[in-house]
Order: sequence, then structure tokens, then C-alpha cells
Amino acid sequence: MKLLLGNLNRRPVQVILAVILVILVALPYGLNDYTQHIMIVSFYYIVMVASWNLLAGYTGQFSLAHHTFAAIGGYTSGLLIWHFEVPMWLGILAAPFVSLAFGFLLGVIVLRMSSIYLAVATWAFAEVIRIMVSANFKLTRGDAGLNVPPLLGTLDPFPYYYLFLGLMLFFLLLMYAVVNMPIGSFMQAIKDDDLAASAMGINTTRWRLFVFSFTSVIAGTIGVFYGHYIALLSPVTMRFEEMAKLIIMAVVGGLGTTFLGPIVGATSIEFLFEYAREYGQWRMVIFAIIVIGLMRVERNGVISLVQRGYYALRPREVKPRVG
Repeated sequence: MKLLLGNLNRRPVQVILAVILVILVALPYGLNDYTQHIMIVSFYYIVMVASWNLLAGYTGQFSLAHHTFAAIGGYTSGLLIWHFEVPMWLGILAAPFVSLAFGFLLGVIVLRMSSIYLAVATWAFAEVIRIMVSANFKLTRGDAGLNVPPLLGTLDPFPYYYLFLGLMLFFLLLMYAVVNMPIGSFMQAIKDDDLAASAMGINTTRWRLFVFSFTSVIAGTIGVFYGHYIALLSPVTMRFEEMAKLIIMAVVGGLGTTFLGPIVGATSIEFLFEYAREYGQWRMVIFAIIVIGLMRVERNGVISLVQRGYYALRPREVKPRVG
């Protein structure tokens, strides 16, 4: 439960989540199309950040290729439709399996590495895929972009809002179920002390590979739905700036809290990114300053900061004097 809710008291958190859900269901009726679009993108990033947080914040695997698996999912469907004219539903079904294959193979190669070596290896993989997609115009249409049909036959964001809200809730509940199985204890043990986990009989390589493959499937699946929402696939989504954005969202929300942390981090940063669009690349500088300032005050992100404020403001029990 700690992974999903942090250290906050369970009852007030459940009340807060119930209120948030009711608000989210009613929210699009009071929003214009542009704000609905930002909310949809926020739902996408919540899933991406939550799954990366499961990988890095809970098992200590600092991958820099998570955004690439989302792009792989989108391009799987797009290329099948573009070159082979397969039905869209078949392309969407193929995306998780292709993402799983790439995630499993990459995991087999790199997961015996640790810390900076794992980060560099996954970054290199992401750059190779981006360059291949960008340079191979005949296959992928490169930087010109690959047009794909919209999932619901329309570009109106209203129906997509509820689709992505449902996908977000599904994947968060799926991750909740996984970490509350014995697997969750194995992952926590691996992060805390890899050698001690091995000594206790935990197959660390197997469970690292499982988490890496599992999160790759999540990224690929939400990526294919996102691709058919924006209806245009481009190597731009594979740039390192996209991975940096995920990391910023995870750090701001709080590493190791794949429920409230990603919701707060992804939603707040996405809105700030959109409304700071006029500043161009200076946005990254602004958010770097925000992250540095937050880490100076509270390393565990906004959720931990809220938790500290909650306990500071909560009335303390006064013990009666004896005698």
C-alpha cells in the first residue's frame, strides 16, 4: 500500500480519491476542448509515470527508454495499418506483444548492469530506435510523421476523455494488484539490498526482468491508444526531452508512490508545460529550477510535503496529567 499511497493515513486518502474520481467524471462538461485535451494527455502521462515509478522508484531500475516503448506501441499499429492495411483493432492488439518482445530482449541484455550502466544502456537503446525511425523514411515516413486513423473516428476530445480516464484507472489498479502480491515484496527487497535478496532465495534477475517487461507492456499499450488519439506518430516523442519530462513528473510527485505521486506530478507538470509553451525550450530550464527547489525542501516530492503539512496541522492528543 505504501507504493500506491505513500505514508499517508489510508482513510483520508480514500476519501480524497473518491472525491477526485467524482470530480473527474463530471469535469469535461465544464471544460473547453483544449482543456479536455490537456486532461487526456495528463491521463496518458499518469500511466507512463506510474509505470516508470514502479520500475525505478520501487525496484531501483533507472531506465531511460520508457518513453520509447510507448512509441514502439504506437508505431506497431501505425506501420501495420500503413503498410499492410490491417484493421485498426488488430494493430492495437499487436502493440502490447511487440512492446513485450522489445522489453524482454532489452531486459535480458541490460538488467545484469546496475546504476549508471543500466541508465546509459537503456538511453543508447532509445537513441538507436529514434534514429532508425527518423532516418528510414520509406518505412516510417521519418520526421514527416506517420498518419494513423483516430481511434473513435473523430478528433473531438470529449469521448477520448472517458476512454483515457478508464485506461488510467485500469492500469493503476493493475499495478496496485501486482505490488500487493508477493511480487511486490520481492521488488522492494531487490531495491533495498540486491545481495540480501539473493541470499534469501529471491531470483533477482527473474523479477527484474518481469518488472521491466511488465512496465514495457503498459507503456506500449497506453502508447498505442495515445497514438490513435493524436492520429500522428513522430520521432519527436522519442527524444530524450520526453524521458526527462517523465522523470520530472515522477520526482515532483514523489518517487515510490505510483498512485498519488503520478497523479499530482503528471497533471501539474503537464498543465504547466502547456501554459509555458510560449517560452519554448526555456520550459525545461524553468522546470529544472522547480525540481532543484523541491529537492532542496523535500526530496520525496509534493506528496511527502503534503504529508508533512498534514501531520503538522493535525491536532495533537493531550495526555491527561496523572496525580
